[in-house]
Amino acid sequence: QEALVESGGGLVQPGGSLRLSCAASGFDFSAYAMTWYRQAPGRGRDYVASITSDGSISTYTDSVKGRFTISRDNAKNTVYLQMNNLKPEDTAVYYCNRPRPYLDWGQGTQVTVSS
Repeated sequence: QEALVESGGGLVQPGGSLRLSCAASGFDFSAYAMTWYRQAPGRGRDYVASITSDGSISTYTDSVKGRFTISRDNAKNTVYLQMNNLKPEDTAVYYCNRPRPYLDWGQGTQVTVSS
């Protein structure tokens, strides 16, 4: 059974940091690029960052460049998102997935940036 489980979210003050994890199972994780998305209240699911299957290339949406870093550990079937200098506009539920056709979405992990 293919599955994605996100974790690591929480409440943090502006300027703070969080590290999100996405544990994958049931498929050949090392063969796929992986992407982080986020969904803020009242919005659709937006692209945040992606990383190639071997971890050699990563890309980011403009609003997080220089603040977020995506990485992966293929031995642990896990993709990470290190988020620094968090802003209130980063508040959202964060999800990971592989390229289309998507797997069933996980439950996501809530990130709330507020003072």
